[in-house]
Amino acid sequence: MSKAEIVSWYRIYEMFRFESFHMYGVIGTAVVLGVIFVLTMKILRVRSFRGNPIDYAVKKKSAFRYIIGGTIFGLGWAMTGACPGPMFVLLGKGVFTILIVIFGAVLGTFLYGVLRDKLPH
Repeated sequence: MSKAEIVSWYRIYEMFRFESFHMYGVIGTAVVLGVIFVLTMKILRVRSFRGNPIDYAVKKKSAFRYIIGGTIFGLGWAMTGACPGPMFVLLGKGVFTILIVIFGAVLGTFLYGVLRDKLPH
C-alpha cells in the first residue's frame, strides 16, 4: 500500500478532486478482482473453514441506507485522508497523528454497536 502510494494524502486528495485516475484504477482493480474471486468461489463451491456452505443470497434492501453509509464513510475518508486499511499502514510508517483517526474509527464502531438495534437494517 505504501509503495503504490495508496496511503498518500495527496493521492486521495487528487481522487476526490477528480484530478488523477491513480486511486480509481486501484479501487477498480480491487473490485474486478473481488468479482472474479467470488465467481470462482461460487463455481468451485468453496465452503467455509468449518465446512459449511457459503450463502451468496442477495438480500433486498433499500438504497437509502447504502447512500447514507457511503456518504459518511466518504466524508470521513475525505476529511482524514485515510480509509481503514491505510490507517494502520500510516501508523506503521511512524505517522503517529493517525492515532487520532484510529481513535475516531474505533469510537464510531463502538457507537454503531451501541446504537445498532435502533438503526434501520
